Amino acid sequence: MGLSCALKVAPILLLLILFAFANAKKSADVTELQIGVKHKPKSCEFQAHKGDKIKVHYRGKLTDGTVFDSSFERGDPIEFELGSGQVIKGWDQGLLGMCVGEKRKLKIPAKLGYGAQGSPPTIPGGATLIFDTELVAVNGKPSSGGNASEDEL
Repeated sequence: MGLSCALKVAPILLLLILFAFANAKKSADVTELQIGVKHKPKSCEFQAHKGDKIKVHYRGKLTDGTVFDSSFERGDPIEFELGSGQVIKGWDQGLLGMCVGEKRKLKIPAKLGYGAQGSPPTIPGGATLIFDTELVAVNGKPSSGGNASEDEL
């Protein structure tokens, strides 16, 4: 059983190792939305709810760390109605309940981002997206605590 068994198992083991290496690039991909709270203000004066007009600073990255967009660099946060489909689903879901001044890291699977088609040329099809976000205002009401710098994200 020793040598003949080892010879039968070796090709299977080799295939498993090759499969693991082939998928190593995908290891940072997620299948469900992941929300990480990086900073929560001491008090939550204004909270984001469906239908609210919110203003958000963000930095969008691919799983390899490539930044594809950043409102911080432009100095211009995005403004949109939460839950209305104006942005990707991962944002509509991942920013709900966020307080003004709060910072979250969203890991968004392709199905809640740009899907199989991606958003060429910067976002490939099937890409998991990572966003560092900061809620700046809800319905025109900013935090009384002042804005944080992008280095704090």
